[in-house]
Amino acid sequence: MDNRIAATAQVDESAQIGSGVRVWDLAQVRENARLGDGCVLGRGAYVGPGVRLGNNVKIQNYALVYEPAALADGVFVGPAAVLTNDRNPRSVSADGQVKGGDDWTAVGVVVEEGASLGARSVCVAPVRVGRWAMVAAGPS
Repeated sequence: MDNRIAATAQVDESAQIGSGVRVWDLAQVRENARLGDGCVLGRGAYVGPGVRLGNNVKIQNYALVYEPAALADGVFVGPAAVLTNDRNPRSVSADGQVKGGDDWTAVGVVVEEGASLGARSVCVAPVRVGRWAMVAAGPS
């Protein structure tokens, strides 16, 4: 099965892309990311460097998956969901110095097989979402 990658998508040359993958407009797949077979990335979706997606993962429009996240087979990530990677995000240190890439250690979100992350959900790393779990807003 052929892959379909929109002309406006950005897929780094070092990314590993399985078969039957669809990447829509303005999506971005960073360095050394790995997308399994049958994955779908919606408009404006972001997959960070080294992120691992299993087979048949669906990442909806404008969802952000930061490194070093790992998503198992059949995971669903709803529109505008965010998987973070920084336990203590700061622009500057306590003494006012601008923080750089060496001033933190990325921690990841792990999402197990078949789990679903609802629209606008935020998974603050480090966290593990269990097999076939659902992260969603409660009833109104």
